[in-house]
Amino acid sequence: MGYGIVEYKGNRLSLIEMGVLKLPLRQDHYERLSLIHQKVQELIGRFTPQDFAIEAPFFGKNVQSMLKLGRAQGVAIATAMHAGIPVTEYSPKKVKQSITGNGNSEKEQVWKMLQRILQLEQEFDRYDASDALAVAVCHHFQNQTAQRLPADTSKKAGMGKRRSKPGSWEDFIRQNPGKVF
Repeated sequence: MGYGIVEYKGNRLSLIEMGVLKLPLRQDHYERLSLIHQKVQELIGRFTPQDFAIEAPFFGKNVQSMLKLGRAQGVAIATAMHAGIPVTEYSPKKVKQSITGNGNSEKEQVWKMLQRILQLEQEFDRYDASDALAVAVCHHFQNQTAQRLPADTSKKAGMGKRRSKPGSWEDFIRQNPGKVF
């Protein structure tokens, strides 16, 4: 599991930390989920982030892998929500589009653009971490775009501080407060 933490101060976006949580392959699946929970909790405690962005699940052919990935993402999301941090998901295509301008970019292209955007010189061979960093930078770009929109447009577009998918329960409640008791 990769993670990336960025900070925006003044007009500068900078890398705070990125890394990979290596999960033992032979360890019980539930113990691995516990390690994910502990790591996310530790990162939240160290950095007190204002937002939590995660890559939405992609669809693969292996159902068991998809179930395990969904559980891992669910643990990370629940940990952030329990800490009161708004959560936003981005599709892999949206992340790539946001970073490189092309939703079909290769991981190497995304990393090269991240190096330019964040003025990084180091090389990195773990794409789990650079993927997570790309999600963080994508989230920053999306927030910057949302802040530039007029207030009435952002409400119509669902671009508030905490986003919800059109048609979700959260979206329904926000649009129909008188219908919820």
